[in-house]
Amino acid sequence: MLNPHERKVVAYHEMGHALVASALPGSDPVHKVSIIPRGIGALGYTIQRPTEDRFLMSSEELQNKMAVLLGGRAAEILIFSEVTTGAADDFDKVTNIARAMVTRYGMSDKLGQMTYEEQRQSFLGQTPFPTHERCYSEETAREIDCAVRELTDRAREEALRILTIFRQELEDSAVQLLEKETLRAEDLPQLDLHKLTAKSNHTRLVQHHTV
Repeated sequence: MLNPHERKVVAYHEMGHALVASALPGSDPVHKVSIIPRGIGALGYTIQRPTEDRFLMSSEELQNKMAVLLGGRAAEILIFSEVTTGAADDFDKVTNIARAMVTRYGMSDKLGQMTYEEQRQSFLGQTPFPTHERCYSEETAREIDCAVRELTDRAREEALRILTIFRQELEDSAVQLLEKETLRAEDLPQLDLHKLTAKSNHTRLVQHHTV
């Protein structure tokens, strides 16, 4: 059983995922959000369901996916000004995506259109896994680490930006989730996505005026 504070943190964490997913184009629709523990170590969960089979993903879509994964941590920062261990699995997924973008998909301008890590078949020829052989210098390794960190930091900032704009929706839906324990798609708030564009335009105008 979670204590009341932990339960509240989990509710905001899961709604952080859900609202960032609802705000970003191309994200799979949110089907269900729950704070009912599921399995070992999962204190809550957010389920997204794709509307169609996908075989390719663009750089922008991968960045949006990372922002959704970091929506839980962003909600913790925004609401509680602290962080918890609840985002550990999210970090694993985000790091894997960012590293693949840099080392396998050629999505880093600094590192160019090159593959730095190969993917090999398992012994049974079923599950691919990255090789641990490193065929690049220490300097390149540092550049890879910096590029991965830059992508993950950018995703976190995007999640924070979205939740700051929709903070009221985050607070209202988290309260509702605490009461009902599970919310379905029809229970989630309808976000006014014009707020995102208006806020971005205002920021650019302020920066231009300052310069």
